Amino acid sequence: MNNGVNGVALTVFIIFFLAVTVMGFLAARWRRSENDSLDEWGLGGRSFGTWITWFLLGGDLYTAYTFVAVPAAIYAAGASGFFAVPYTILVYPLIFTFLPRLWSVSHKHGYVTTSDFVRGRFGSKGLSLAVAVTGILATMPYIALQLVGIQAVLDVMGVGGGEDTNWFVKDLPLLIAFGVLAAYTYSSGLRAPALIAFVKDTLIYIVIAVAIIYIPIKLGGFDDIFAAAGEKFSKINPATDKPVGALAPGSAGTWTYATLALGSALALFMYPHSITATLSSKSREVIRRNTTILPLYSLMLGLLALLGFMAIAAGIQVQNGQLAIPQLFEDMFPDWFAGVAFAAIGIGALVPAAIMSIAAANLFTRNIYKDFIRPDATPQQETKVSKLVSLLVKVGALAFVLTMDKTVAINFQLLGGIWILQTFPALVGGLFTRWFHRWALLAGWAVGMVYGTVAAWNVESPAQKHFGGSSAEIPGIGQIGYIGMTAIVLNVLVTVVLTFVLRALKAPDGVDETAPADYTADAGDRGVRTELPAVGTGH
Repeated sequence: MNNGVNGVALTVFIIFFLAVTVMGFLAARWRRSENDSLDEWGLGGRSFGTWITWFLLGGDLYTAYTFVAVPAAIYAAGASGFFAVPYTILVYPLIFTFLPRLWSVSHKHGYVTTSDFVRGRFGSKGLSLAVAVTGILATMPYIALQLVGIQAVLDVMGVGGGEDTNWFVKDLPLLIAFGVLAAYTYSSGLRAPALIAFVKDTLIYIVIAVAIIYIPIKLGGFDDIFAAAGEKFSKINPATDKPVGALAPGSAGTWTYATLALGSALALFMYPHSITATLSSKSREVIRRNTTILPLYSLMLGLLALLGFMAIAAGIQVQNGQLAIPQLFEDMFPDWFAGVAFAAIGIGALVPAAIMSIAAANLFTRNIYKDFIRPDATPQQETKVSKLVSLLVKVGALAFVLTMDKTVAINFQLLGGIWILQTFPALVGGLFTRWFHRWALLAGWAVGMVYGTVAAWNVESPAQKHFGGSSAEIPGIGQIGYIGMTAIVLNVLVTVVLTFVLRALKAPDGVDETAPADYTADAGDRGVRTELPAVGTGH
């Protein structure tokens, strides 16, 4: 590992960072309307076309954490880390069925968040609040992990000194990066990450294309790479008396692998930042078109995952697995191209962190501040509150990174995936049917949240007593599976049973402000958002 500062790599990194900073501030003038509303600041005026939306959604999917953590999982445990590849394939047919419907009804009624839709569909502020709080809780550690990605790159470049260095000096580069991110997000809103996403994805494609060709040549080819990985994974872990990993997944891990892939696919577009990027597009057709071309990212992810095997063959030894890939780039690439690779990771953190903070701020503003604190807030006041909350969200994420162990941040992110999955019945179910009762959906959400949190708390690992992973025994089956999938099955069962009971008791149902035609509406069919439910359709 480099014990000093890699001046060349750092210079290249700074040049790219300055370039995207300038772009971030210039984005405030890009397609800007005089209308000071959340539609403009938080959704880019709902004006993005196919390619901008594609890069923006890609910015959500391929974060710095993805770039670092997916190959790091392969580096640590082998083929089990490849679950990320099938889940990004499963997700696209899924979102093709419901994202266009969500875009249409949101465009028609002026919905900015998923909670806006849930409130309008089921006439329930309580259910809307549950979805909003879940979204904010699940997003916070996700933002923190983007900062962890930047910190990993800075550590490998030798910036900030060693562990014994004064905390302020050590964390100053991260503080600067955070300050710049906060400033241009506040100024430009969603337009900033949309513009920067072009640079980010271009750099990532270049780095992966070069890495997948150049590094194997230096290491003697893929035969040698897989041989080195197989040798490492065959060694016995003294803590478990089992091999440390597997080059190919065994039958014992089938349930874990399958449920984790399926659960992750169901959860991915429940995250607020994914929906924010979706609602920023200008037409229903843009969404449909994007679901057909986004699988190109899955191909890239498969190649990215192979970097984990390359790190093993290159003899990378790090205590923190998140440093494995940055260290691989440092050791394998010329200094100038290592700087390009580090810039790809760093910028890959800025884009999603900006979108996530905007999405979390929109949830707070629309579904907590406006619904419960100031119902008469004007669009200008909503925008002002959202801008301020986006700063607070970033401050919270930064404090999380600087004060807590990185393993804790990763565990909270795993928990975030379990939590956000519990909003699936209300959101996706609500897009196709009004049959579910609002109180049943709220009870099902609560059961899924409690079970998922308690089950994750009880998972131990050799390194820690609680939150040691996201898989546990599935009740009644005896197999190890993803906790989030077990939780959502319980969620749905409770929702269905209670819906039958509540409808039999003729419990009061909320009023649906949407109409069947709203779910297929396109650009030009925009209606005026009603503050109170107006139409009951029961469809």
